Amino acid sequence: MNEKLSNVPVIGVILFAVLGSLWFVGGISGNEERGNDMTVAQTDDKKDGTSMIVAGGCFWCVESDLEKVPGVAEVVSGYSGGNSANPTYENYAQGGHREVVRIDYDPELVAYRELLEYFLKHIDPTDGEGSFGDRGKQYSPAIYYDNAKEKEIAESVLAEIEKSGVFDKPLDVPVLPREKFWPAEEYHQDYYKKSSLKYFFYRKASGRDSFIEKHWGEKADILPGKTPEEKKDAENSSRWQNYKKPSDAVLRDRLSPLEYKVTQKEGTEPAFDNEYWDNKEEGIYVDVVSGEPLFSSRDKFKSGTGWPSFTKPLEPEHIVERSDYKLFSKRTEVRSKYADSHLGHVFDDGPPPTGLRYCLNSAALRFIPKEKLAAEGYGEYLKLFE
Repeated sequence: MNEKLSNVPVIGVILFAVLGSLWFVGGISGNEERGNDMTVAQTDDKKDGTSMIVAGGCFWCVESDLEKVPGVAEVVSGYSGGNSANPTYENYAQGGHREVVRIDYDPELVAYRELLEYFLKHIDPTDGEGSFGDRGKQYSPAIYYDNAKEKEIAESVLAEIEKSGVFDKPLDVPVLPREKFWPAEEYHQDYYKKSSLKYFFYRKASGRDSFIEKHWGEKADILPGKTPEEKKDAENSSRWQNYKKPSDAVLRDRLSPLEYKVTQKEGTEPAFDNEYWDNKEEGIYVDVVSGEPLFSSRDKFKSGTGWPSFTKPLEPEHIVERSDYKLFSKRTEVRSKYADSHLGHVFDDGPPPTGLRYCLNSAALRFIPKEKLAAEGYGEYLKLFE
């Protein structure tokens, strides 16, 4: 960790100096934290199912980005590509290894190509000498293929991005045969969760997020799932395609003060004191402004947070996700597509099968019981409850 922090841009140093007192929250510095656990997990090259190995600089960042993708079961930070056995954080670079992640995923839910595209949108694929503030081969990007088909797909994806003109420099991501994977020390795993404040400072100062925003904008946050053709067909068939959001004056008049505060000003209602947190009826939840269908009671679960929580959207095309740094750590805000209502946030601590928790505000939703679906024009969702 100290090596990473010493390589962030000057602006990052200033940021750390200003907020330095927060850096040692709980009295634990990076060196002390590293000294608490020097054990290295046992080599675990492949698990049952499908996995892939990629390198994109700091494995804390790559892990946090890829773990949010539906269909990804686990992301493990580690080392690979070198010629030394049992590498540790202190010596992996000397052994020729890169910082990598192993992504375990379900190919029925997300395709290899989709994961690669999402991965490449969240790194700098033009820098073969390092990654943002971290310099050296150990931080350089790479894709490790397991077979000829994966190699072909990887080269195709890189060629498509090169041709798109998104970057003004050529891509520099080698496609290499997969080699032995060595899991990193335990304290590196899910670092963005364990040390969220430190991780936030590091990531912000590295310039990773500003680089992603500059080159991809909102396209970077589109999670894999359907092909572009399927998404286009879904959008074209949606009755909300031509929906026009009312003026602010109309919304103030139409919505309750709490509904307006939550949906238009990104407010948060009280936990355990809102309409749907404990609702157990069958039906669907729609946007309180537009009526676009968002979530189903079939995917609702009791999270213990005091807000309605769901494992997945009913209509993924109606959900927009954006990065949110308001609480000094990166969160993922959830908004409705057509009404652009603030709904809540999504977290990766939910139950199977997705591992996600869409934590929403009741004030942003309207519940339609299953017996009223047909009468209110949502008859196509009755099949969910047969």
